[in-house]
Amino acid sequence: MSLVKLTIKGISYSQTQNGAYALILNEVDGERKLPIVIGAFEAQSIAIALEKEIKPPRPLTHDLFKSFADRFDIVVKQVIIHKLVDGVFYSSIICERDKIEEIIDARTSDAIALALRFSAPIFTYKNILDKAGIYLNNPTELESPNQDEDEGVLSTPETFGLDSEGKASTDVYKSMSLSELHEALEKAVQDEDYEKAAKIRDEISKRES
Repeated sequence: MSLVKLTIKGISYSQTQNGAYALILNEVDGERKLPIVIGAFEAQSIAIALEKEIKPPRPLTHDLFKSFADRFDIVVKQVIIHKLVDGVFYSSIICERDKIEEIIDARTSDAIALALRFSAPIFTYKNILDKAGIYLNNPTELESPNQDEDEGVLSTPETFGLDSEGKASTDVYKSMSLSELHEALEKAVQDEDYEKAAKIRDEISKRES
């Protein structure tokens, strides 16, 4: 079976499961997206890894694993999403130490959080993408070619960072000065509220670009 390389498109709030998020993976050489439902902690960990400028005051679990692996010369070479059963994705982490390769079973959310920290590529098999891949018709609508079969994978998502009423929580930051934003960013990181920190970082980036 042929492998298809994926990149991370973003994270959106899942309306099918309370407190869950949908990680959207993008086919590198195509238009299909692969949505995977993940928990809030994993969504936060992935968001922090994507936000290079946000450094937690204490290491998260995935950061600890990275430090542990570095100390013992273990390298994550790649991550493969190799199976889809009853809506659940199964993944493997391909590791190497002393030129010996090992394959470790992992939850897909954990595997991707680690792949980001090791700058390792993410792959899936073509048959999985054929089964669960969807096409993005416009920025606010995700439509599956097999919508009835894929019920519960992802319905019209909100962007990562909307509140429960669907209002953008970033609106409050637009009225703040740049110095106030920097202070708020520092406080959010110290409080380990990384979702809030990511939103503030986005607003600062817009101002400084």
